[in-house]
Amino acid sequence: MPGTPVQFDREKFKEAILLLTSYCPSEELGNVKLHKMLYFADMMTFLEEGRPLTGVDYLKQKFGPTARHLTSAVEELAREGRLSVREAEYHGFYKKDYVPTAPFAPARLSPHEQQLLREVADFVRGKTAKQISEISHNAAWDAAELGEVIPYFTALQLVPVEVTDADRTWALETAKAHAGARPF
Repeated sequence: MPGTPVQFDREKFKEAILLLTSYCPSEELGNVKLHKMLYFADMMTFLEEGRPLTGVDYLKQKFGPTARHLTSAVEELAREGRLSVREAEYHGFYKKDYVPTAPFAPARLSPHEQQLLREVADFVRGKTAKQISEISHNAAWDAAELGEVIPYFTALQLVPVEVTDADRTWALETAKAHAGARPF
């Protein structure tokens, strides 16, 4: 796993952005939350399937992981006439509002991936940008230095590990079988 190259799928990344921006009302989605939705979806897919959803690099930043190519992908979607971005004042700050002007291409994302993105969006939307940034400061985020890429394999640190009696029995029996030892 460590050292295994991950392939970034730019088109899938763009479709994930379009799905999220079309699913979430603009008042519930800004730049911080979009970064975190993509991060959580990629890491959860990695945990389930051993590969990320989009393969984009996430950088450790002060307010949590950020997708390396989000700005350029959003600009590309805007040039293609598929997404409009405007800045709006929000509680004394400026927030990016993402308004899709064309639907996402469902063929790029499996039904399971689409469902995962919606579930992650539902989780993130219910939180403030500050709350979701705090949630993203986890063991995987801690594994990198500020500005560094957060390796996908660090997602394994997010899963609680509990060794059960059944695990111990299996390990002992497997070790004996491979060692040629006779059972106790």
